Amino acid sequence: MNNAKACRTVAAMLATGAMCATMAVAPFSPMVERVEAANTYSKLLNAQNKKAASAQREAQLRSQLAGVKSDLADKIVELDELTNTKIPAAQAAVEQANADAASAQSEAEAAASRLEAAQKDKANLEAQIEQTGKDYDDAHAAVAQMAREDLHGSDASTVMSVVTGATSTQEFINSMQSRDALSRTESNAATDAANTLNTSMNRGERLAAIEKQIAKLKSTADEKAASAQQAAADAQSQRDALDQLRAEGETRRASLESQQSELKGSVAQQAAQTVLLQSQVDSFNRQYAAEQAAAANQTNSGSQGQTKPNTNGNNKPNTGGNNNSNTNNGGGTPAPTPTPTPTPGNNTGQGTSNGDYGNAYAGGQCTWWAYNRRKQMGINTPSYLGNGGQWYLTAPSYGLRVDHNPQVGAALSFLPGQAGADGFYGHVAVVESVSGSTITISEMNVVGPYVVSYRTLYNASQFWYVH
Repeated sequence: MNNAKACRTVAAMLATGAMCATMAVAPFSPMVERVEAANTYSKLLNAQNKKAASAQREAQLRSQLAGVKSDLADKIVELDELTNTKIPAAQAAVEQANADAASAQSEAEAAASRLEAAQKDKANLEAQIEQTGKDYDDAHAAVAQMAREDLHGSDASTVMSVVTGATSTQEFINSMQSRDALSRTESNAATDAANTLNTSMNRGERLAAIEKQIAKLKSTADEKAASAQQAAADAQSQRDALDQLRAEGETRRASLESQQSELKGSVAQQAAQTVLLQSQVDSFNRQYAAEQAAAANQTNSGSQGQTKPNTNGNNKPNTGGNNNSNTNNGGGTPAPTPTPTPTPGNNTGQGTSNGDYGNAYAGGQCTWWAYNRRKQMGINTPSYLGNGGQWYLTAPSYGLRVDHNPQVGAALSFLPGQAGADGFYGHVAVVESVSGSTITISEMNVVGPYVVSYRTLYNASQFWYVH
């Protein structure tokens, strides 16, 4: 009786808690609606401000083009609007679409993972059912095992006697199950979704529950996958629209450049030139994006080079792609190292033909550039100096001079993490000019693969130079 009262008390507390939770959540919905309304208003206000700024910009530009033929003035204004309004808006749309596509893909992968986990649970349970049958009850078995350990004079016996007053194993099991059922009923625990897989169910019932869960998860996974595909298609559509606008900008700029001579006033000429330059910058951005996409498909983002030839005899120069072939030449013995081909020397006391078999470095990496740039300067470099941060260590074995004295054409070998170098592979660059303790270097893969950039460094004697 007391137990029943206690259970009813607990049930009442749970019901009260549920009511409180409902009351606490209820005011939240209008709050969300107000936030969404505020976001919508903010977007509307932002759009209005952009439109006003565009109109003001056009008015200012037209005042600078006063006296210019209307058709030519219209071309300049249209190119300006395309470059400074339409293309930036399209770029923002692309960024948002890319973010949406990434989010949708992440949700699809998570849904697929949950489905896979449920399917594994089903497979495991089916294997257990083959051994025990569908009616096997894990909870019943666990209680029975405890009772079997020692019915007389054991701790288990004391627990059975004190808790239930049972005098036999079967009586104890029945009592525990009936009390458990009563407790679940009175506390309304059966309404909890977690109980769909509770061990109090036999294995057949649990299998049915898992199969229902799998059906729901599969439906969700399919929906998320479809959403991800649509989001990816939308993102591609936005990227195509942006590229079309940029192509249009290049066409308009070319047409306008051919008519520049018709602009007589200096103010109009300056205004047109500003618009043309802005369009040209956007064209460079388009070209850079295309180069980056192409390079990403052929570069090795990890190792920059090797310290010894491949064991398959593949010592051919690397013209731009990876140099990661590991195919055996058909036998277990490595091919012999080829004899170095003599090359013309240079008058700078730098370089060596020893170990120079052509550019064997990973295409698009700093090492690939350093080898090619030194070759342009008439300086031969061994093909297997390793990653950029290894050059100062491996170069002496080929007879190259290594020191802290900068020289035009020398390869600057950055230690890992030094001056922004990669923390594991290091970096290498080529010295282009020296002025006291200040040097200018050329380097690749700082901005991106196959992209050459330049940098000025001070306190030059702190670095290692391979001559």
